Amino acid sequence: MITLDIAIVNVALPSIQSELRLDQPDLQWVVITYVLVLGGLLLLGGRAGDLFGHRRMLLVGLGVFSAASLTAGLSGSFAPLVASRAAQGVGAALIAPAVLAVLVGAFAEGSARNRALGTLGAVSGSAASVGVVVSGVLTASAGWEWIFYINVPVGVAMLALIPRYVPADGAPTRGRADIAGAVTVTAGLTAIVYAINRSVDDGWTAASTIGFLAAGLAALAAFVRIERRAAVPVVPLAMFRRPTLSAANLCAALAYAAFFATIFQASLFMQQVLGYSALRTGVAYLAIAATALLTAAGLAPRLLARVGAGWTLAAGQISTAAGLLWLARVPADAGYWADLFPGFVLVGVGVALSSVAAQVAAFIGVPREVSGLAGGMVETSREIGGALGTAIVASVAIATAATALRTGDASPAAALTDGFRRGSLVAAGFTVAGALAAVMVLRRAERSATVHH
Repeated sequence: MITLDIAIVNVALPSIQSELRLDQPDLQWVVITYVLVLGGLLLLGGRAGDLFGHRRMLLVGLGVFSAASLTAGLSGSFAPLVASRAAQGVGAALIAPAVLAVLVGAFAEGSARNRALGTLGAVSGSAASVGVVVSGVLTASAGWEWIFYINVPVGVAMLALIPRYVPADGAPTRGRADIAGAVTVTAGLTAIVYAINRSVDDGWTAASTIGFLAAGLAALAAFVRIERRAAVPVVPLAMFRRPTLSAANLCAALAYAAFFATIFQASLFMQQVLGYSALRTGVAYLAIAATALLTAAGLAPRLLARVGAGWTLAAGQISTAAGLLWLARVPADAGYWADLFPGFVLVGVGVALSSVAAQVAAFIGVPREVSGLAGGMVETSREIGGALGTAIVASVAIATAATALRTGDASPAAALTDGFRRGSLVAAGFTVAGALAAVMVLRRAERSATVHH
């Protein structure tokens, strides 16, 4: 449900834009706000689960998430929608690390845990792909509001089932939650993303762009300072001395920077350039959804057992890069089977392999007492990478299209196509960097951890 809500808004964006009368640059905030708050508070959510109990945080987070989903569907303008998306992010930040910690606590490290994490990775990796399909169906039939309303009955059902099936927590652990650290890291990342957004209209040398960029960097510097001095930091800096966890975080950030950005701009390309309906756009994403599900459930566990997490993640990133390079050559009158389908299949294979491999790598050698924090860190890397990737790729695509329109050399459809192509190339650059990081950093850390163990 958490991953689904990152992707589910993408197909509905043109409908939301039309009904709420939003400008093109505003659209990315409907996606990014949720991801930024989720990513910024995940570490605090992981710490809260370790202190107060993972089942308790599951229940609290689900309550917040379900209520925010209801208010998002009821939103009649941009501000309440973005505020509701932020509240969804708060709820999701409590849920995600608790889910991982409950699962890790149920299985000993080794093949059993790897299979369990592989199953979870299959669900998570395919959820973003399934989300765009569900979005198309709901937007075309019931309206865009139902992409949010659908969470309410699901959330209520899980609130009833979790007390029955998830073991109860023990007595809460005494300790503090590092709220200052969580606030500064979220504020810093938000300011940096906003600076990237402003650069499209104002340029990189404008005072507004430089000001927000400087404020973001200052907030992140304050975050590091707080973490060094905090008695119980939201991110103990010692966690970064775990090589496999740090390498998995880097690879997950790069992988999802490319994937989230691709879903965002491909949804707009299919509807604004190719004239697809919301339903047809959702059906078009079945190529990614079905491929990701089959790969995560079948190929990924076998590849992990044979070559390890590092090589599996590298293979996933190479597949995604190939798919994005294919999409970077599409014409303004692109056909689905010849131009989009091959790229979508390669991206589906890539995101599934990358998601499962990063999930497994993050928990190698991590003791149970900090499993919630480790889960929060890898989820944070995914969401923050996705937010920054979407902001960068969207800004490049919008700027490229605007330049083509200003020169008068291209029609609106051709200009948007140029933007989509350039954005796909930038996203492919993220995946190439991810493949190199998997081979050069994660694989080395994985070998070292295996020898030590």
